[in-house]
Order: sequence, then structure tokens, then C-alpha cells
Amino acid sequence: MDARLNYFDSPTAGKALKHFMSAGRALKESSLPAVTQELVALRVSQINGCAVCVDMHTKEAAAAGETSLRLNLVAVWREATVFTEAERAALELAEEGTRVADADRGVSDEVWASAAKHYDEEQLTALVIMVSFMNSVNRLNIITRQPAGDYEPGQFH
Repeated sequence: MDARLNYFDSPTAGKALKHFMSAGRALKESSLPAVTQELVALRVSQINGCAVCVDMHTKEAAAAGETSLRLNLVAVWREATVFTEAERAALELAEEGTRVADADRGVSDEVWASAAKHYDEEQLTALVIMVSFMNSVNRLNIITRQPAGDYEPGQFH
């Protein structure tokens, strides 16, 4: 499959995405644990069906030491016993934040309270921005049919 657009060849994309991707770099530097960031990015991308992001975040997480067992179970995290309570709270917030159109209330107070038990305000801020950022990146890639499979860990750092 070929991409509909090549963002690297577009002057407009180059200008816009330079600033957009700086948000992703800022999140990497936040106090939200790196493992949590990768799990959330992976789960949001799975929900949205963004193949290139699933490829990227699976490989980045593995390169950072995440186990294949946990990566394989992200899609079914509710039934898996390998995630911490904090990770489960982040994954639930990520799911509700991604599926806002499926619920009449968006992110529930219960899900927010669960996340707030495990993360301080700075980490919650990073988590919310991460969910929003990943949803945006997923849409950029899905609309233009960016292909998956060739990503190398660290490629965009």
C-alpha cells in the first residue's frame, strides 16, 4: 500500500508538523511514565485502527524494555492481570477519551477519579494531552493511508 500523501515532501506539512510533533516531544519529557505513554499511545491507535502508529508504539515500547506478553495483551487489558492499577486507570481514560462519540458524557467522573488516584495533576495533564495528541496523529495517518511495518525504533527522535 502506498500513502496518499508524503508529509516529508510537503512544505505545508513540514511547517505545520514541525510544531505539531514538538508536542509529542514535550510529552516524552513529562513526568508521566514512559511505559504508560507507550501503552496509552498503543491502545488509542488500536481503537482507531491506525496501523502505522500501532507499528511504531509496539516497537518503541519493546525497545524500551516492554515485554511481548504485555504488548500482546494491551487490546484486552481489562481481562489481563499484567497491568498495574495505575496503567489500568490510564488505559481506561484513554479508551473513554478516544471513544467520546460513543458516550453521551465523554469521560466519566468515575474514570477521571480513578486516574486522579494514580497520577498527579502534571501527569494527568500529560495523559490527557497524550490521548488527544494520539487521536490527532491517528487521523492524519488514517486519512492518508500511511503504511505500517517499516518503522525502526527511534526513527523520529
